[in-house]
Amino acid sequence: MDEVNVQNKIPRDLVKFLGVESQSAAKARTFTEAFLKNSIQHQAHHGVSDMLSYKAVVLGSSRPKKDKQKRNSKKAKGLNARQKRAMKIFQIKPEHQRYELFLPLHELWRQYIVDLCGGLKPTSNPQSVQQKLLKADFHGAIITVVCSKCPSYVGTTGILVQEFKHVFKIITKENKLKVIPKRNSVFGVEINGFISHIYGSKFEQRASERSAKKFKVRGTIDL
Repeated sequence: MDEVNVQNKIPRDLVKFLGVESQSAAKARTFTEAFLKNSIQHQAHHGVSDMLSYKAVVLGSSRPKKDKQKRNSKKAKGLNARQKRAMKIFQIKPEHQRYELFLPLHELWRQYIVDLCGGLKPTSNPQSVQQKLLKADFHGAIITVVCSKCPSYVGTTGILVQEFKHVFKIITKENKLKVIPKRNSVFGVEINGFISHIYGSKFEQRASERSAKKFKVRGTIDL
């Protein structure tokens, strides 16, 4: 914008419309200097007259600092392990510990595994199927303890309802919730005639962690 246009007087037709009047040059200069003294950021080595000679004038304005506590409080915080145990989030209520309630889950799991393994045909490569099962989700599978260092676990069969890092929780046909440790146990899983064995000691990961893990092929595996 031209400096001449800035310093021009307000036209008469706008004076009445805006409700303002043009001031004399002396009054305008006095007002400007007083305004700048109150608005310009404080600088000891500059006077007002020196600041007026600059093309750009920075008026004193600062944004209010945000409260860090309020900003952190807006972030959603998840529950820790102790709080989850206190709230009994992972506990299945006794009235829900019934075998028939989890049969639909088993049917969904069976279809999921068939799709994952490409149909589980008799001509399917057992090693390829085994590699896919290692990273699969077993919630809903019917598993059987075929070998264990604790003889009381051997022969236990049921639907897997919860998998943790170190244990399987299964519901038996007798509507009993069994907690079977993975370590020192071998589990059998049958899908459409294909039987796979899970060595629990080498399976001690959560389902989410196991999907990204690389398993090494070994000739022999001890309990």
